[in-house]
Amino acid sequence: MAERLLVRALRGGKSTKIVTLNGKKITKMPSTLEKLPGLKTLDLRNNLIPKVCPEISTLTQLTALNLGNNLLEEVPEEMKYLTSLKKLHLFGNRIHRFASGACDGLKNLILLNLNNNLLTWIPEEVSRLKSLTCLSINHNQLASIPRQLCFLENLSELQLNYNQLICIPEEIKFLKMLQKLLLVRNNIDVLPEGFCDLRNLRILDIAGNIIQIFPPGFQDLKLREFYCEGNPLFLKQPVSAVKQEEVWNLQEITSRFIMNQLAEKNPFLMQAIAWYPQVRNIISRGRKCTMCGKSFLTTWLECVEFVPPSKNWKISRNLQLVPLRILICSYKCFSQRGPNLFGIAQV
Repeated sequence: MAERLLVRALRGGKSTKIVTLNGKKITKMPSTLEKLPGLKTLDLRNNLIPKVCPEISTLTQLTALNLGNNLLEEVPEEMKYLTSLKKLHLFGNRIHRFASGACDGLKNLILLNLNNNLLTWIPEEVSRLKSLTCLSINHNQLASIPRQLCFLENLSELQLNYNQLICIPEEIKFLKMLQKLLLVRNNIDVLPEGFCDLRNLRILDIAGNIIQIFPPGFQDLKLREFYCEGNPLFLKQPVSAVKQEEVWNLQEITSRFIMNQLAEKNPFLMQAIAWYPQVRNIISRGRKCTMCGKSFLTTWLECVEFVPPSKNWKISRNLQLVPLRILICSYKCFSQRGPNLFGIAQV
């Protein structure tokens, strides 16, 4: 059947625009494709092809190539010759690397689908895909993404679900056209401050990570859809002062001053504290705020507040059952610690 379809396509010669050989159990890409220089669309998905043939480099008018669900082990070098290519599907293979130069000639590529492969890294050369608007690398083994990916100024959709990402580069702020970002089921614990510069972002899914806190200004994003279930988000719970030492009293004020001064290595206090063992005993029970890093003795509440997220956000269905509040750390704390952070809480 495959041979018959190919023969029919070859008879058309330069006038043949589309070749579809989907699910034909092909084990080798036909080298006779070089006789179809006018080909626009080539569909070879659901076969058993382990590598592309060199002759594919002659298909300079090809705009769509689908090699999904085959046996490829790399993004082929031959791709660089397909200078008219706009859509490239390589999902469901065994790809674990990019061949050298594979991205060089893909200046017109707008969609790259690498879902369900074995990639552990993305080369810096991905920044050469200047026209790319949609990049999907779901279900791989990525531990990080290169900062160069964030310089794809036309990228509007980025899907990185089900990987092993632990962080997002600060340079993500340069993806000014990004509208849809999917980061489901990774190991991300915090989003960078520059994340809030994504003013065109409309859909964000961070479900199933380990995020507790978010960067400042997050509540001002113009999101339409936001999904965050499966994260250990902070809960807003009432604080009751049932013991005298839980009240912010003179001892608390004095202890905070001494602990923060000692942290700054105040020479006078460092010398004087040696003469007061009772004071040393009290401040030894001190802790540090996880938000701003300042020392306190009992309860610390000053550097956070809860505010509601935008009413325009469509949120996870299971979070609609309770009102949400956003926990924000004050800018003063941010200037002393670094990232200004907040968590989203169920009240």
